[in-house]
Amino acid sequence: MSISLKNKFDSIIFDLDGTLWDSTANVAVAWQKAEQQVDYVQKEFTVDTIRSITGMTYKAIFEVLLPELNEEQRNDFKAICAKYEIETLDEKGGELYPQLEFVLQSLQTKYKLFIVSNCQSNYIETFLNFSQLGHYFLGHQCYGTKNAPKAENIMDIVNDHNLKAPVYVGDTMGDFTSAHKAGVPFVFAAYGFGKVEEGQIATIEHFTDLLEIL
Repeated sequence: MSISLKNKFDSIIFDLDGTLWDSTANVAVAWQKAEQQVDYVQKEFTVDTIRSITGMTYKAIFEVLLPELNEEQRNDFKAICAKYEIETLDEKGGELYPQLEFVLQSLQTKYKLFIVSNCQSNYIETFLNFSQLGHYFLGHQCYGTKNAPKAENIMDIVNDHNLKAPVYVGDTMGDFTSAHKAGVPFVFAAYGFGKVEEGQIATIEHFTDLLEIL
C-alpha cells in the first residue's frame, strides 16, 4: 500500500462486526431459533439477512427487518434474539479475521486500542471472552450500554481516555458517518460488509494492512 499514516495517531478505535470478526453465521442460527419460539414472526434469518443490517443499532435492526410487528412484539422478539445470540456466541463464537491477534499485538506497542460497536449489551464482552484478546483493549462502548448512537459512543471513548489523535476503523457507511460526526478520521475495512466510496483517509483490503499504514 502506498499510503502511510504512521506517527499521526495515538489510538485506534475499532468497529467489531465486519472489522474484527464475522459472527453472522451463528447470529443467523440464534435468530432462527428465536423465530421458532414465537408465532408472530414468519421470517427466515439467513447469513445474508444478518449481513444486510450489520452496523445498525439493535433497535433499528428489528424495525427494518420486522416493520409489520407492533412495538411490544418487536421488543419481545428483540429480547429473545438477544438472549439466544449471546448464548450461541458464548458457545460457538464467530470467525476471527486472519492474523487478528498478531496485528493487535503489534499495534498495541504504539497505540491505545478500543472497540465501539452498535451491538447489544454483553456482545463485545462475548467477543473478548471467545477470542481471548481482551488484554489488548483499554476500553469499549456499545449501543446497548445507554442506547446512544455510535458517534456519541466514539466521543465518550475519546473523552474518557483523553485521546488526542484517534482514528476509527470500520466497514460500513454508518461507521464512516459516525466517525465523521465524532470528528475522528476513518479507515475503511473493505473486506467487511459495507461500502464507503469516499471520505475515508485510507482503505484496507485485509486486516493485516493496518501494519503497513499505521
